[in-house]
Amino acid sequence: MKNVAASLLIAVLSFVCGCTNSSQKKTERVNTDVIDAEKIQLQNRIDRKFDDPQAHYQLGKIYQREGLLERAAWEFTLALQFDPVHYSAQAAKVRVYKDLGQADRSAIAAELFIDQAGGSAESLTLLGRAFQTEGLDDYALTCYQKALDRAPNSALLHKQIGFFYLSKGDTLRAEEYLRKSIQIDPYQPDVAEQLGKLGVVIQVPQPTQSRSSSAPAQTTTAP
Repeated sequence: MKNVAASLLIAVLSFVCGCTNSSQKKTERVNTDVIDAEKIQLQNRIDRKFDDPQAHYQLGKIYQREGLLERAAWEFTLALQFDPVHYSAQAAKVRVYKDLGQADRSAIAAELFIDQAGGSAESLTLLGRAFQTEGLDDYALTCYQKALDRAPNSALLHKQIGFFYLSKGDTLRAEEYLRKSIQIDPYQPDVAEQLGKLGVVIQVPQPTQSRSSSAPAQTTTAP
């Protein structure tokens, strides 16, 4: 009886282990080899034109969402090989390195990309937005501030930084930059609206009908 019981126990354990291994293999297949319509379309694009940076970037984003970070990093690398200033791919690559636990590699890549974009305020702004999209707020703010150093009278940059701080709940800094933005360019209804929500009274100037009949309106803000 003992031998029979032992045999039954071994059989049950073997069955459970077999099911577990089968389940694990199935899960691995699902995680690594799922081919959906979007992947097929992107792969077809790459097959037709391998040096398509946007296709590699989009495929990398799919792998990133699936948690296949090494494969994502490789696709972002290919995207940058064919378009070195693909800012979204740059930011995504920094994010993937961070998520892989490769903090040093992530920081080095971020510094390199920021240095490369440092030649113009526009490039830094675009890279900053890409970093912000990837949730890399510190790098995004670094880009915005460097861009502002190069274009201190840019209403767009002050607006960008103002809305950045607003998204983080820092209303004091948001108001500071949004005020500056509308002082530089009074014709910004979206900025005026947001300042109004912050309790700042803004009068947006209306375009003059004729030079002889009307004078430019003045922008006023609450103290």
